[in-house]
Amino acid sequence: MKIKRILLVASTIGLLSSCDKPDASRALVLEGKTMGTVWRVSLAGVDAARKPALQQLIQRQLDEDDHQLSTWKNDSVLSQFNAYQGTAPQPVSADMADIVTAALRIGAKTDGAMDITVGPLVNLWGFGPSKPPVHTPDARAIAAAKAQTGLQHLRVLQGVNGQWLQKDLPSLYVDLSTMGEGYATDHLARLMEQQGITRYLVSVGGAVLSRGRNAEDQPWRVAIQKPTDRENAVEARVDLQGHGISTSGSYRNYYELDGKRISHVIDPVTGRPIEHKLVSATVIATTALEADGWDTGLMVLGRERAEKLALKEHLAVYLISKEGNGFSHWMSPQFASFLIDKPH
Repeated sequence: MKIKRILLVASTIGLLSSCDKPDASRALVLEGKTMGTVWRVSLAGVDAARKPALQQLIQRQLDEDDHQLSTWKNDSVLSQFNAYQGTAPQPVSADMADIVTAALRIGAKTDGAMDITVGPLVNLWGFGPSKPPVHTPDARAIAAAKAQTGLQHLRVLQGVNGQWLQKDLPSLYVDLSTMGEGYATDHLARLMEQQGITRYLVSVGGAVLSRGRNAEDQPWRVAIQKPTDRENAVEARVDLQGHGISTSGSYRNYYELDGKRISHVIDPVTGRPIEHKLVSATVIATTALEADGWDTGLMVLGRERAEKLALKEHLAVYLISKEGNGFSHWMSPQFASFLIDKPH
C-alpha cells in the first residue's frame, strides 16, 4: 500500500527520525519494508538471539495490516469494500472498524479537512495512480470528483456479532493511507508488549511511538525536521514520554502546472490543492494512529484555523509556516511539555 504519498496530505517519510539512536552494541535494531515505506524497531534490554524470531513476527504483523488496508492490492479487505457497488453493510475486522471510527471522528472535528474518501480528488490532481493532468482541472471536473466523496456517506456499525462498514454511495472509495502508518506503528507497539518488551522505539514511515528508555537509559528522543530538502536539518527535538508522534508536510511532493506549483495536499472542501503558508504540522498523542489522523486535518486547515482547533481540543501541536525567505513556528502549550530544546 502506498502510504502518505497518495492521499490528500502526507506525513512525508523521514520527517521524524530518532535523534539519540541507541548504541548498536547494546540495542537491537530491526528494519524492513511495508506499505510502500519502511519500518524500524529499536529495542533496549533484548537479547540479540531473539532477532530472527522478532523480525519474522514483525513482518507477519505488518503484512496482515497491509492486507487489511491496501488500496493497491485487489484482494485486500479495503479494496474489496471499495469494489463493492452496493449499500449493504460489509463485515470488517475490529481493527478496521476502529481506524475508520477514528477517521470519522477526526474528520468531523476538522470540519471535513481530514477526509478518507477524498481519493477521486487526489487522482484528479495527479497524486494517485493517474499521471498529473496536462492542464489545471476546471470547476466542472472538480465538482464531479467532489460528488464522489464525503464522510457523510460512510458508517461504522457495531454489534454483538461483529462490526461492519456501510456506504450509502455505491461508488464511494475509502483510502486509509493517511492513517495507515500510525495504525501499523501502534500494532508494532502492541506486539512488543505481547513479547514482554517494554523499552522500544517503533516506527512505520513517519509515525513513531516509544515506551521506556533507550539502551543508554535515556529517554527516546525524536527530531522534527526542518521543512527543507536537507534530510538531517533539525527544527526541534522532543522526548516522547511514551506517546506517538506524526508529521504532515506539504513541501516535498508537488509539481508545476500552468506555471504554478501544485501541492499534493488537497483540501476536500474546496477540491483544490492548498495555497496557504503552513508547510508542516506535527502532533503528539497517546497513540500513533491519533497523531497520524490529526496532523493531516491540521495541515489542510492552515495555520490560523489549526491553531484554534489545537487549543480547543487541547492537542500537542507544532506548526511551521513559510514566512518570506524563512520559516516561523507555533506550538500549543501541550506540545511545549515534550520539547527538549528550543527550536532552531
